[in-house]
Amino acid sequence: MEARKEKEAKLEEIGSILLSPDILKNQKEYASLSKEYKKLQQILQKYAIQDQLRKQIEETQEMLNSNDLELKALAEEEIIDLRNRLVAITAEIDDMANPHYEAYQKNCIIEIRAGAGGNEASLFAADLFRMYVKFIEKKGLKHELLSLHTSEVGGYKEVIFLVIGEGAYRLFHYEKGVHRVQRVPATEASGRIHTSTVTIAVLPEIEESQVNINPDDLRVDTFRAGGHGGQNVNKVSSAVRITHLPTGMVVSCQDERSQHKNREKAMKILIARLAAIEEDKREKALVIQRRQQIGSGERSEKVRTYNFPQNRLTDHRVGLSLYNLQDILEGNLDEIIRSLEEYERNNQRNQ
Repeated sequence: MEARKEKEAKLEEIGSILLSPDILKNQKEYASLSKEYKKLQQILQKYAIQDQLRKQIEETQEMLNSNDLELKALAEEEIIDLRNRLVAITAEIDDMANPHYEAYQKNCIIEIRAGAGGNEASLFAADLFRMYVKFIEKKGLKHELLSLHTSEVGGYKEVIFLVIGEGAYRLFHYEKGVHRVQRVPATEASGRIHTSTVTIAVLPEIEESQVNINPDDLRVDTFRAGGHGGQNVNKVSSAVRITHLPTGMVVSCQDERSQHKNREKAMKILIARLAAIEEDKREKALVIQRRQQIGSGERSEKVRTYNFPQNRLTDHRVGLSLYNLQDILEGNLDEIIRSLEEYERNNQRNQ
């Protein structure tokens, strides 16, 4: 109730400021406060629904004392439905109270890189990319490939892609970190199990207008693309490399035939990374967000293990072990994400 009263007081305070003529002189502040006002209104509306559901449950429970067995059975069914709806609206309130709520609604950029394990790590990186694409399709989202670097054995040294759709970052931000695989590589004649790692970074997509980048801070180089591309390969300088001079950050894209499209994709990645650095500065982190997410790729730094001999997936953050690994690799990640969402909500409530 204390959190609710704080929001009601804050809503009243912002409402008074928005009615002041002086606020119109600062359009940026006006837009920011209007956005916060709308969000507070939405949360308080959900609180009202929560109150109504609790009242309905209380009233329906009185019907359980009825001698009419049919009426009693209907009441029991109604209570189950009302409680499920109450759980759902409570989860929505918790989500909106999360300081990262705005970012969670955004598209996101996912960077998958082979870590320890050589070629086997690159093959596993390709497996994870396929898993995510299938999950994206199941959720009715879309994806766009931004950058791809293949290995000698057909795996991926690095693949970067954009996930498009409302709530994309909310779904995928749990994937950041080191993913460990334990299996017998196809190239292993003795049948010995290898342990390899893949590192994943997940960043919310940021509009170019939201990040202040001085064009003079960018060095843009073009070069001839290698790999796929048909007759265009090695004939036209369509590949683009962008260097952000103040940070030394380098992003390159060569997957499109158009130099303009490659530049556009490279800028998406660069902007997301620079925004992540700024966010970390605001939170006074010791290291930048991408380093926090992907670690060094060492086998000991893991958020999840995929054990093929035991058909087991273990998420080490929540202590969840599932014995349907092949099904999960087909893009069925819902059970894992539900566990991580509940874990995050519990942490949020305890803070």
